[in-house]
Amino acid sequence: CARLCFCFSSLGKDTQGEGQGRILQRFPEKDWEDSPFPQGIELFCQPSGWQLVPERQPPSFFVAVLTDINSERHYCACFTFWEDLDNPQADEVDEELSVVQPAKVFAPKSLVLVSRLDYTEVYRNCLGLIYTVNVDGLTVPLETVIGNLLTCIIPIDGGSQRTITLGAGDRQVIQTPINDSLPVSGSSVAQLFRQLGIVNVLCLFCAALTEHKILFLSSSYQRLTDACRGLLAIMFPLKYSFTYVPILPGKLLEVLSTPTPFIIGVNSFFRSETQELLDVIIADLDGGTVTIPECVHISPLPEPLLQQTQTLLSMILDPELEIADHAFPPQSVQPSALKIQDKEIRAVFLWLFARLFQGYRWCLHIIRIHPEPVIRFHKAAFLGQRALTEDDFLMKVLDGMAFAGFVSERGPPYRATDLFDDLVANEVERIRQEESYPHKVMNHIKELAEQLFKNENPYPAVAMHKVQRPSENSQSTAQSQTPFPDLDDVAVQLFIDHAAAKLKTAPPVVKAELKAMVPSGPLLGDIVDRNGSMIANSARRLEVVRNCITYIFENKMLEAKKLMPAVLRALKGRAARICLTQELNQHVLQNRAVLDDQQFDYIVRMMNCTLQDCSHMDEHGIGAALLPLVTAFSFTKLGAGITQFAYSCVQEHMLWTNMQFWEAMFYSDVQNHIRALYLETEDGGHSRREISALELASEQNRLWPTLSKEMQAERVQKEESTVFSQAIHYANRMSYLLLPLDTSKNRLLRSTGLGDVESVSNSYVTNSIAGSMAESYDTESGFEDAESSDVANSVVRFINRFVDKVCNESGVTNEHLKALHTMIPDIVQMHIETLDAVHRESKRLPPIQKPKLLRPTLLAGEELVMDGMRVHLIPDGREEATGQMGGPPLLPAEGAIFLTTYRLIFKGTPTDPLVGEQVVTRSFPIASLTKEKRISVTLPMDQFVQEGLQLRSCTFQLMKIAFDEEVASDLAEVFRKHMHKLRYPQHVQGTFAFTVGQCGKIMVEHKTKDKNQSLKTLSKNLVKSAKRTIGRQYVTRKKYVPPTWENRSSLQSEFDEDEISVSEEVDQTTLTLSSTIRSSDRQTMSNVVERACCRDYQRLGLGTLSNSLTRSKNEPFRISTANRMYTICRSYPGLLIVPQSIPDTTIHRICRCYRQNRFPVVCWRNSRTKAVLLRSAGLHAKGVVGFFKSPNAPTAVPSQADSTSLEQEKYLQAIISSMPSYSENTGRNTLSGFTSTHMNTSDKLRQPKIGALMKQVMGAKEDVPGTFSRGGKWGSIRGSGRLSAYNPDVGTRLAGKESPQPNGGPSEALFLRQQKAYLYIIGDKAQLKGGKQDSFQQWEVVPIEVCDVRQVKNSFKKLMKACVPSSPPSDPNMSFLRSLEDSEWMALVSLHRVLQVSVLVVELLNTGSSVMVSLEDGWDVTTQVVSLVQLLSDPYYRTFDGFRLLVEKEWLSFGHRFSHRGAQTLASQSSGFTPVFLQFLDCVHQIHHQFPMEFEFSQYYLKFLAYHYVSNRFRTFLLDSDYERIELGVLYEEKGERKSPQVCKSVWDYIDRLNKKTPIFYNYMYSPEDDEVLRPYTFISNLKVWDFYMEETLSEGPSYDWELRSRQEHMAEETPEKPDTSGPKSQRRIVWPCYDNLSKAVPDAITKLLQDLQSLEAELGQTSEKWKDTWDKIKTTQRIEPKLESKVRPSSFSLLMSSNLSHQRRSQGVYLQESGVGSSINLSTESENRWVEMANVNNLFLPCPNRSFEGILFKKGALLKPWKPRWFVLDKTKHQLRYYESRQDKECKGVIDLAEVESVTPGTPTMGAPKNIEEKAFFDLKTTKRVYNFCAQDSLNAQLWMDSVQSCLSDA
Repeated sequence: CARLCFCFSSLGKDTQGEGQGRILQRFPEKDWEDSPFPQGIELFCQPSGWQLVPERQPPSFFVAVLTDINSERHYCACFTFWEDLDNPQADEVDEELSVVQPAKVFAPKSLVLVSRLDYTEVYRNCLGLIYTVNVDGLTVPLETVIGNLLTCIIPIDGGSQRTITLGAGDRQVIQTPINDSLPVSGSSVAQLFRQLGIVNVLCLFCAALTEHKILFLSSSYQRLTDACRGLLAIMFPLKYSFTYVPILPGKLLEVLSTPTPFIIGVNSFFRSETQELLDVIIADLDGGTVTIPECVHISPLPEPLLQQTQTLLSMILDPELEIADHAFPPQSVQPSALKIQDKEIRAVFLWLFARLFQGYRWCLHIIRIHPEPVIRFHKAAFLGQRALTEDDFLMKVLDGMAFAGFVSERGPPYRATDLFDDLVANEVERIRQEESYPHKVMNHIKELAEQLFKNENPYPAVAMHKVQRPSENSQSTAQSQTPFPDLDDVAVQLFIDHAAAKLKTAPPVVKAELKAMVPSGPLLGDIVDRNGSMIANSARRLEVVRNCITYIFENKMLEAKKLMPAVLRALKGRAARICLTQELNQHVLQNRAVLDDQQFDYIVRMMNCTLQDCSHMDEHGIGAALLPLVTAFSFTKLGAGITQFAYSCVQEHMLWTNMQFWEAMFYSDVQNHIRALYLETEDGGHSRREISALELASEQNRLWPTLSKEMQAERVQKEESTVFSQAIHYANRMSYLLLPLDTSKNRLLRSTGLGDVESVSNSYVTNSIAGSMAESYDTESGFEDAESSDVANSVVRFINRFVDKVCNESGVTNEHLKALHTMIPDIVQMHIETLDAVHRESKRLPPIQKPKLLRPTLLAGEELVMDGMRVHLIPDGREEATGQMGGPPLLPAEGAIFLTTYRLIFKGTPTDPLVGEQVVTRSFPIASLTKEKRISVTLPMDQFVQEGLQLRSCTFQLMKIAFDEEVASDLAEVFRKHMHKLRYPQHVQGTFAFTVGQCGKIMVEHKTKDKNQSLKTLSKNLVKSAKRTIGRQYVTRKKYVPPTWENRSSLQSEFDEDEISVSEEVDQTTLTLSSTIRSSDRQTMSNVVERACCRDYQRLGLGTLSNSLTRSKNEPFRISTANRMYTICRSYPGLLIVPQSIPDTTIHRICRCYRQNRFPVVCWRNSRTKAVLLRSAGLHAKGVVGFFKSPNAPTAVPSQADSTSLEQEKYLQAIISSMPSYSENTGRNTLSGFTSTHMNTSDKLRQPKIGALMKQVMGAKEDVPGTFSRGGKWGSIRGSGRLSAYNPDVGTRLAGKESPQPNGGPSEALFLRQQKAYLYIIGDKAQLKGGKQDSFQQWEVVPIEVCDVRQVKNSFKKLMKACVPSSPPSDPNMSFLRSLEDSEWMALVSLHRVLQVSVLVVELLNTGSSVMVSLEDGWDVTTQVVSLVQLLSDPYYRTFDGFRLLVEKEWLSFGHRFSHRGAQTLASQSSGFTPVFLQFLDCVHQIHHQFPMEFEFSQYYLKFLAYHYVSNRFRTFLLDSDYERIELGVLYEEKGERKSPQVCKSVWDYIDRLNKKTPIFYNYMYSPEDDEVLRPYTFISNLKVWDFYMEETLSEGPSYDWELRSRQEHMAEETPEKPDTSGPKSQRRIVWPCYDNLSKAVPDAITKLLQDLQSLEAELGQTSEKWKDTWDKIKTTQRIEPKLESKVRPSSFSLLMSSNLSHQRRSQGVYLQESGVGSSINLSTESENRWVEMANVNNLFLPCPNRSFEGILFKKGALLKPWKPRWFVLDKTKHQLRYYESRQDKECKGVIDLAEVESVTPGTPTMGAPKNIEEKAFFDLKTTKRVYNFCAQDSLNAQLWMDSVQSCLSDA
C-alpha cells in the first residue's frame, strides 16, 4: 500500500526575490523516512515563472512529474489561484512606458500535493476541496482536511475500490488497477493520436525506442503531461529509462541541450528558445506537427509490421475510412468512446511488441541461479533466427537501455506474469495465422483492449462521487476573497502522529504474490525468415557439403578437390554452413581429430569460407559452432611432436575481435555447465525430457527459500567456481584465436580490433589491407621482441577487459578475479612460445595446399636468373581462357614465374579443380617486354593477394600476375630489377644471343700495351691494314674472344675490358671494336662476297667481283668498294652497286646531300624491262633546293652547293642512261611518241591502272573539274583525260597525270611531252614542298605521305591493346574490330599505305621506268617498300633462300636499325619499340594470304621470324648495321668457332636445320608460275588480321622455340605412368583453341601422312627418309606419271602441285582448265581429290577384305563422250566390278556384273583415247549387253587387270 499523499504545501511569490516562488508552509515539516521532500518544487508550480498580473485569473490545475535520484517518479499536483496585493508601484507613473499602473495586482499562490501515485482526478478534487473550504468559508477547519489527506493510505493494485473522505462532507472513490505492471492511461493515448495523427505518433514511438530526443510543445500544461504519459503507455512492455520531464520550467531550459535522450514537455511560450536545437524532434501538440531535423534518422518499424500497424490504427481511429467508398455504407460506424479507443490503440502496440519479441525467452542465457538469477540476452542469435539481422530498428531497440531493463525485469524465470507474458508465449500461433487478415487481428485487438480496460476499471462505476466546488457567487465576488490562511502546523502534526500510531497496531496486510514459472512460448527454430530464403535446392547443396567432408576424411583427395568449388559456393548459404559444423562435429573424437596436411588444408579452407560470410555478430551461431572445432582439428606433420591446430589458420576474421561474440559464447557455455550442475542433482543425469535451463532455474528459485543456509551457500559457491573455470577456459581460447602464428608480425588487424571495443564495427576491408601492409619481412631489424610483446600486450588487454566484464556481471568473487588477472599474461606468453615453435616448423615445411611448382623446360644455354616465385596468373581481357566462351576456365591459374636469361615463363595449373590436371604455360622472350606496370589485385580465391605486375610483350602476349602472399614484397622488387637489367642490357653483348652457353668465366689475357690506345689510332690502323689486305687479296682477321659475364650469379653485365679499351670519345653504346681482321685461312674478299648482297647482285647481273678491280666497260653498273671501310656511310654495306660511269670520288661528294649519307644505290633490276630499283634516304633540306634548281639558271660563281647538285644530276642521269629504253631513244627524249620497244600488249592494257594507283598513293581528293591541283598532287582525270583519247600512246605517261608543277600553274610542257619519265623518285611530301621541277628533266618526283616512326609506335601500342587487352572492355561499343580500326594498323599508318606504294612501284618498274625510293632516313619505310617491291616482282624472293637473301640484303646490310627500333639496350630504351620489320612481315603475310601458291614458305615461317626478330635468341637481328656487326666480330663467323653445337647463332641456320627435320616451314601448296608478278589488292577490306597477333597456346607456350616442344614430349614419355585408377580412357580428345597447339593436335593431311610414314618406317626398322625427299618423289612421280592425265583431266592434286593457272582465279579456290583438248570446262573444287598420291602410297594401305583388286582405269564413255578416269573395284565376294568417280567417292557410279562378262581381250586405242600411252595398256571387256573399252596406266597394269578379272570368271 502507499500513501495517497505524502506531502502538502502551499507556495507563494517571494516578495523580496526577483520573480521567485517560496514555500510558505509544508506538512509534514520533517520528511518521511521513505520519501524525502522533492527539491525545486517552486519552479514546477509556475513553470513560466512567478509573475504578478493585473487581472485575476481563474484557478488552474495540472500535474507535473518529478523523478528523484532513485528514478522514482513523484507526481506533483499543482492548484494555483490568485490573491490580490496592493501594487507598491501604483503611485509612481512609469515614465518609460507612460502606462498608468493599476492600483491592485494579483499574485499567484499554489497548493501542491506530492504523491507516488498517479490519480489526477482525485488530486484535482482534493485540492479543489481545500480551496473551496477556504473560499466559501465552510465550517470545516482546513487542518482537519489536510490531516485526513496526509494520512489516507490506499493499496497500489489489486483492483479494489477505496472510498475516501477528507471530512468536509465529501466522498470520493479511488479505483486501483488490477495489475500494477500495466500502465494506466485513462484516455491520454487516444488524445495523443487525435492531436498528432497516426504517422506522427508512430514516428515518435520509433524515436523514443531508438533513443532520440523528443520535445513536446503545448500551451496547456496538463496536455503536456497527458501526451508524455500516452507515449510511455504505448511503449509498454518497455519502460522509458532516460530523462522524463513532462513539464519543464522555463528556468531550466538549458536541460534541453543535454547529450542524453529525453522526453520533455515545454510550454509553447518558449517555442523560440527551442528553435536552435539541432538534434531534437519537436512535436507540437496544438498544431499537430512533428518536426524532425535533417541530421536525425529515425529507423522505421520493419515491414510488413509498419503497414499492418498503420492499417489497424486507422481502423480504430477512423473506422469510416474503410467503407468510405462503399455504395451502401452501414448506417453508422462510430469510433469507440475515447476511453475504449485508448485501450484499443494500446492493444495494437501490445500486439506489435508480441510480434517483435516473439521467442525472446529462447535467447536468454541464465548464468547464475543463486543467490539471484543473473540473465543475459543473446542478441545475435535472436536476430539470426528471426532473419532480421539487416533490420536497423530492431537492432537499435535490442541495444537500447529500455530493452536491458526489459530483460532484467522479465528475464527471471520464476515471477508473477502479466498480459504481455501470456501474449508473447501463448498467442504466437494465433498471431501468425491471423497476421494477414486485418479483421481477425482486429477481433484479437478488441479482446486485448477489453483486458486493458478491465485492468483500469474492473467494476462498473456505482459509487457516487460527491465533491464540493466553489459556489458561483464566491467566484464572482472574488474581490472580497479571504487570502489563504497560515495553518496550524501543530494540529496537522497531531493528526499525522495519531494516524501513524493507529497503523502500527493494525495487523500487516499480506498480499499473496502469485509467482509462477514464466512460459517460454514456441521455439524460434521453426520461424522461417520472412523473405523465404529457404532455397529449394538447398538439400542438394547440403549433400555436396556432406560428401565433400566424407571424401576428405576418407582421404579421397581428388574427389574432394573436384567438389571444393561447389562446396565453397554452397557455403554462402546458412543451411550449408550449419550443416558443415554438424558434419565436422561428427568427425571429432575425444575433442581431437588429427589430419594430414592436405585434409587439414581443405578443412581450414572450408572453415575460412564459412567464417568469411559471417558478420561480426555471428547471428546464425556459426562462429559459435566452429569455436570448439578450431581447437579440435590439428595436423602433426610438423616434426618433433609439434602440432598445428586449425585456429592458427582461421584468425583473419573480424568475428574474433568482437567482444559481444565472446560474451555470448561465454554465457552460453556457462549456462550449459550450470544446467548440467543441477540436472545431476535432480535425477542422477537421466532426464526424461530436455529441460531448458530457464525451467530448471525457475524450479531452483521456487525451492530456494526451503533450503537450509548451508545448502544455499554450497550452491552459490558451486556456481561461482563454475563461472570461474569457464573464464580461465575462455582466456585460453581467446589467446588461441587472437595471437597470430608469427607473433613477430604485428598485425594491424588485431591491434585495431583489440585496441578498443568500439572499433569492432570498422570495415573488414580496411583492416585486412592494413594487416597485409603491416606484414613486413624485415625481421632482422632488432625490434622483434618489442613487436611480439606488443602483440601480447594488446591481446592481454583485450582478454582482461573481457574477463572484467563477464566476471562482474556473473558475480565472480574478487579473489578469483585477481587470480585471473595474474594468470592471463602467463597464458598468453605460454601460447606465444608454442606458436613460435609451430611457426618455425611450418616455415620449414613447403606451404601446404598450394599446387607443386612446375619447372619449365629450358633451352640449351638458357639459365634461370631467379627461381620460381609463386604467383597467380589472372585473366586479362581475352575471354577464351576464362571459360566465358565455352570450354574450361583455364585462368586464373596458380603457379610460378621464372626469369631466365632468355625468357619470362609462367607455368602452373588452373585454380578450377575440374581442369586442375592441365598445365598452363605463358612465356615470352625478356627482350620483347614493352611495358611493365604495377597493379594491385584481389583474387576471387580465399587468399588475399597483395600486389601484382602486368607485363606486356611485343610478341602479343600479356601476363597479369599477382604475387602470392608467400612472396616477400622486396623479392618482387628484386624480380623487377633483374627483369629490367635483362631487358635493357648496358650493351648489345649483354643480350641472350651473346651470353648464351657461356658457363663459368672465360679468362681473357689483358694486353697491357693496348690499354690506352685511342679509337682514332685504332681506326687508322684498321684502315691501313684493310688497304694492305685488299692489296694482298685477302682479309686477315684475329680471333674474336667472346666477352665474359662477371659474377653470373649476381647478374652484373660488366664486360672484361677487351683487348682495346674504349676511349673517352665513344658513346656508351658502341663497345670495343674487336679486331675485324682474321689472319688464318686464305680467304680473299670471299668473306665479303659471300655476304648476301653480292650473291644477289651476281644473280641479277648487276656486276661481279670476279675481276673486281678491273671494270668491264660494257656493264652499265659496277660493284663499288668505296664504302669497304664504311667511311662513306656507316649504315650501308661495304659493297654497293653504282653506275659504271660514276667514279668513287663523286660518291664521296654526293652522299652529303642525303640524310645519314645514304645516297642512291641500285638494289634490284627488272630482268625483263631492265628498269632498276634504287634506294636512298631523303635529301637534306639544302639538297632539296639544289636538286630542283633549274640547271640553266645563270650562276656567276659555281658554289659548293651548286657543284654538288650538278654531281647529283649527273648521277641520276647516269642511272637513266643505263636503261636500255633510254639508250634506244637518246636524242628523242622530248618527242611525244615514245613507246618502249619491248612493251608487250598486255602491259599497254594495264597502263591506266598506274594513274589510279598514283592517285591513291598520293591521296588525291576529288578536285574541282578543270582546275589543276597544287603542289605536286595529280590533277583530276577530267582535266587531262582528253589527251589520252587523241593519242593512245601519249596516255602512257601515267594516264591522267599532269606534269607536276610545284607552283600549281598549268604546265606548258603538257602537250609537248605527255610521256612516262625514265626515273620516278618516290619522295616524302613534307620534304618536297617548294621545290620546282624542270619539265625537260627525265625524272619525276612522286610526293607521298609516309607515316613517321612515332605514328607506327602509337599504332602498334593500340594494336596490342586491341589484340591482347589487359581487361575486358568497360565500354560495350569498343568491340575488338572497333579498337582494331582505332589502332589504324591496317589503314593509313601501316599495311594499306605501304602495300599501295609498293604495288605502284612494281607497276612502274614493269612498264620500264626506274624508281628511286627516297623516304625518311632510308632505313624504315624505304626498306619496307624496296623489299616488298622485290618480293612482288621476283619469284626468287618467294623461296626460302630468296627470302633470306632479301632480308639479309635489304634489312641487315642496308642498316635497318634493329637494335634501336627494338629498344634492345639501355641507350635505346627511351626511344621505345617500333615494329617496322613486323609491319613488313605483316605485309608479306597479306600477300601470302592472297597468293597462297606463290610462296615456298608457310605462314608459320613468317610468324617464326616475327617472334624471333624481337626475341634476341639469335644474333641475326641484333645491332644496327654491318659496320657494327663487323666491329663486334659477329658478321663473319667461322664454322669451327661455335662453342657448343646446339647453340645456333643465326636464325637462318636454325631454320635450315629445322626445315630438314620437319615440314613446319614448308608450304605444300607451293607451285609457282614463271616470272609471275604479284599485284595484291591493298584495300582494307582485303586485308586480314594476322593470326600471329591473336593466337596463343597455353598448353606449351609459344611454339617458336622448337627444341622445347620436342623436349616436353620427350619428358612426357619418360615420366612413368601412374597406376591408372580412373577407369577406361576415352579415345576422344577435346581440342581447346587457346590451350592446345592446333597444328599439332589437328595437323593437315599431308603433314599427317608424312608423320605416319615416318613412324611406320621406324616400326619396320627402315632408315627413315627425309620428309623433303618423300615429298619431292611424290611430286615428280605425279608430274611425269602418265602425261595422259593432264591432257584429259588435270587432277586437283596436280593442280595443287604444278599448274599455271592465273592466281587471281586460284585464290578463289576455283580451278579453270585451260587445256585445248576437250571442250568441257571442269570446275573442280575438291582439294581432297588426291588419288594420284593415294595410288603411289597405295602399298601403305592394306586392302579391305571385300575388295580384292582396285585401281584407276580410263573408261571410254558412251557415244561421243570422252574417256574418263575412274576408280575401279573388283569385288570377288559380290562378283562385281564397280566403278567410282574417285577413290574417296562413296557413291558407286556403275556396276558391271561379272556373271554377264563373256570375255576379256587386249584392245586398241580408239578416237579421243589418252595420248602418250603404249598400245598394250588398252583392253576390252565384253558383256552380253555391250563392250567396255578400258585403258590402264601401262601394259603391266593392264595385264594385271585382265588376269584378275579372268581369275574371278574362272572361280565362278
